Amino acid sequence: MEYLPTGEWMQRADSYTIHEIGIPSLVLMERAALSVVEAMEQDGADLTKTLVVCGSGNNGGDGFAVARLLKGKGCQVTAVFVGREESMSEECRLQMRIADKSEVPIVTTIEAGEYTSIVDAVFGVGLNREVSGRYRSIIEAMNALQGHKTAVDIPSGICSATGQVLGIAFKADLTVAFACAKLGCILYPGYLSAGKVVTKDIGISGHIFEQETGVCFRYHKADLQRLLPRRKADSHKGTYGRVLMVTGSPGMSGAAYLSAMAAYTCGAGLVQIYTSEDNRVILQQQLPEAILATYREYEEERFKSLLSWADVVCIGCGLGQSKTAEKLLAQTLREAKVPCVVDADGLNLLSRHLELLEKKECPLVLTPHMKEMARLLDCPVRELKDQRLTRIREFTGRYDIVCALKDARTFVMKAGEHPFVNTTGNNAMAKAGSGDVLAGVITALLAQGMETFEAASCGVFLHACGGDAARKAKGSYSVLAQDLIAGIQACIKETEESMEDETIQQGICQD
Repeated sequence: MEYLPTGEWMQRADSYTIHEIGIPSLVLMERAALSVVEAMEQDGADLTKTLVVCGSGNNGGDGFAVARLLKGKGCQVTAVFVGREESMSEECRLQMRIADKSEVPIVTTIEAGEYTSIVDAVFGVGLNREVSGRYRSIIEAMNALQGHKTAVDIPSGICSATGQVLGIAFKADLTVAFACAKLGCILYPGYLSAGKVVTKDIGISGHIFEQETGVCFRYHKADLQRLLPRRKADSHKGTYGRVLMVTGSPGMSGAAYLSAMAAYTCGAGLVQIYTSEDNRVILQQQLPEAILATYREYEEERFKSLLSWADVVCIGCGLGQSKTAEKLLAQTLREAKVPCVVDADGLNLLSRHLELLEKKECPLVLTPHMKEMARLLDCPVRELKDQRLTRIREFTGRYDIVCALKDARTFVMKAGEHPFVNTTGNNAMAKAGSGDVLAGVITALLAQGMETFEAASCGVFLHACGGDAARKAKGSYSVLAQDLIAGIQACIKETEESMEDETIQQGICQD
């Protein structure tokens, strides 16, 4: 896993490294400059004639050091100081002086000309205001130049906390991030300005990130080896959980099938679908492995018996918003004692009965997309997009639940936990049924004993990895929800094989 700090958290980590550990700021700056030059070379940038644009903060100091290193390599380099001299940090002033003594040409305006490479070291992670006036013109001029473009730590103009463009942003081909990729380079639209993001370890300690739950994190593919529940040699179907899927209404058998199939695919031992009688025949044909129970009308005692049978409940996929569906949701949240996943129509019903969240006794995972979450919060989608972390943090804390807010960057949040942000997956997954598959994946992980937050985070990540595998097999246009399940199967198989190879290697080492 990898932390994704904001600029504020990164500045705290810098301060801890400098003042508590004792690594001087200039040492970190030299390492940062070396890593930028190395990353540009590795990316194939032509450094023959490079323009380095420097501000007056420590990001500018990094830039002056980069210019000096390139000069030492024989490159034709020009440093442009665009900051205010009275605002220069001590380190930036020193690096500018060293660059000058190293015969790096230093000017104060971007001169027209042809450059093979442009380096942005203007603002850094501390920017929190709109870029306007002279600075806007400077970034416009940088963007207009031809040549490979590299941002130092974060593209100037991108908010490190939200990814928002603060008026205008540098359009990088490569962003060299120190210690960690910054959250703003991961979230849209900042991601579109960052280009390829390369992380370089320059010695900044991430110790404070471990202690502070305000810092987001993401998973990488290799993390699946430790995340997936282990299969025991001495086990049976009951070992891996009994799942009750309260899903499907007339004409919506597909949602019931996809969520149940995904649950089986991800390791659940026994899946029972409780659905409208209209879906009986097609579900028996599509998924004979599932137990099927059907209803024509609300049957409180029978449903109570099903709830007591289950180790985990998933409700809402294709359920509809009828009176019967409303009663099934209310009874689930009133009576279930086991973990529950609420998706789709279950969320729309819940938005009209938020008092159910205050009365629930079950561990709860909600999986809304942006519109569903906006209904739950009774706010416009635009407002939610601008304040998503704050609003979800408040909501999950108030009701003691886990929320997986689905979007191009899905967040999973629970009070007291580091927020998870998913950076895998792709636009091929933007198809009907994708959310049903995710609900089934999370439900299966819960059935196998994972806690709600871990199941939701791992489920979102595994679902997205399956989407990447599906796009590789089918392309961006032709992926269907059932292809996501095939992609998840391939991803799990690959992870299992990696775990087996690692076990074999460990055995060889022990021998």
